[in-house]
Amino acid sequence: MAVPSWLDRLRAARKTALVQDGKRKIHYLFEDGKEMAEEYDMKTSQLVSRKWREKNTLGGSGKWQVEVGEPTSPALGALESELIKESSSNPVFMRKDTLTSFQWRIRNLPYPKEVYSVSVEKEQRCCVIRTSNKK
Repeated sequence: MAVPSWLDRLRAARKTALVQDGKRKIHYLFEDGKEMAEEYDMKTSQLVSRKWREKNTLGGSGKWQVEVGEPTSPALGALESELIKESSSNPVFMRKDTLTSFQWRIRNLPYPKEVYSVSVEKEQRCCVIRTSNKK
C-alpha cells in the first residue's frame, strides 16, 4: 500500500474554519489523530501561524508545537512556569512565509541594528549573525 501524499492527507482531514480578530483560522484533524491549526491574515492572505499537536502516549492531547509564527506564552499559574526556563530577554527566532519568500525574523535583540552583520556560509548552508561589539 502506498503512503498517502500530503495533499491526499489534507483533503481527507476534517476541517473547521472561522474568522476572528481579522484572521482566518483553520483547524485540521487528520485520520492518524494529529492536529494542525493555521491562521491567515484577512487583508494580505499571508500565513501568520501554523501549529501542530498529536496525542501523547496516554491518548490525551499533547502540547502545541509552533512551526510558523510566534510561540504563545504559557498561561500564568501553569506548572511549567514554576520550573527553570530560559530568559525572556533572549532573542527569539521565528519563520514567516510570504507568497514570494521565506523569511526568518529575530525578536528581542539587545543591541542596535547597526551592531549586527548577517552573512551566508555556503559550505554549511546556514546564515550567521554576528555582533561587532567586543565582549
